[in-house]
Amino acid sequence: FQGCTSLTTAPALPATNLANYCYYGMFLGCTNLITAPAQLPATTLTESCYQDMFTGCSDLTEAPALPATTLAPNCYRLMFQGCTSLTKAPALPATTLALNCYFHMFANTGLTTAPELPATNLADSCYRAMFIDCTNLTTAPELPATTLATACYFGMFRDRKSTRLNS
Repeated sequence: FQGCTSLTTAPALPATNLANYCYYGMFLGCTNLITAPAQLPATTLTESCYQDMFTGCSDLTEAPALPATTLAPNCYRLMFQGCTSLTKAPALPATTLALNCYFHMFANTGLTTAPELPATNLADSCYRAMFIDCTNLTTAPELPATTLATACYFGMFRDRKSTRLNS
């Protein structure tokens, strides 16, 4: 469906067994997409399975439920980037993260509050630039991990438009 600008409602996606890259970029650039599937029910993710799935869906107002507890490298990478009408994030229940799993996940969205981030087992670059350019954020989450990984929080709340250094 990539680039289908007339698509306003996404179909249900009931798969619970995923393959690497299975939904990669599926709705990328569907600028008039308003309704996502209510849930993406898989609890064990695969590499890049949801990467760029809704990137550029500027009219998307509600994210699907994301119940996954076993993540994989790049699984949610750039998933909602540019979804400027998205103001509320879904719950992210995983406590053990994977390489780049949330990299740029909510970049340049309309989020006003960050989701709870219960993870205590981090991975390299797991939260890297997760909320970059989310200029409407008013509340940051607690970060309960006591052992950090390389670049795990790098640029998490960075605002590239600001002249002040805040990465």
